[in-house]
Amino acid sequence: MTLPEDPVERHRQVAATFAERVAATRDWQAPAPVADWTARDIVSHLVEWFAGFLAAGGITLPAGPAVADDPVAAWRYRTGAVQELLERRGDESFSHPYAGTHRLADAIDRFYTADVFMHTWDLAIATGQPPTLDEEFAMTLLHGMQQMEEVLRASGQYGAPVPVADDAPAADRLMGFIGRGVARWSPG
Repeated sequence: MTLPEDPVERHRQVAATFAERVAATRDWQAPAPVADWTARDIVSHLVEWFAGFLAAGGITLPAGPAVADDPVAAWRYRTGAVQELLERRGDESFSHPYAGTHRLADAIDRFYTADVFMHTWDLAIATGQPPTLDEEFAMTLLHGMQQMEEVLRASGQYGAPVPVADDAPAADRLMGFIGRGVARWSPG
């Protein structure tokens, strides 16, 4: 299935896929492919960092349930708040001190929806679920990230690239690019 081009609809679908992985998670302490993270940490990261990102541009997301108490409810609440923001204010201009000025829907798509998309793989791998990612969107992200690799690596947010075969699926190449690799990762 190809994801829609519209950032509002793309967020809806990417967040729903992640929500499926969240709902099916049984072990929140399962080690994740992100160094020193657990399955719960993946959800915490997505719920927590984006509120700060938006706040730096003058937008406040309402606080919801704590991930520590209920990761499923926390994710459901955050997804609903972001979707509502996209639908209500997506065409507004959004200025972030480090990310620049964008249409709000585009900023959410570029910085948040893409992150949810990639962390869907992390949660799936950590919890033994299928890491199915849309190949076309994975390729789009990979091409975009490759063009700014130096900046990404310098940020400390991405690990060293993991070698992946040139003919591997785009999702595998994307995950290898950001430092993940199933063949090289095992829980504990």
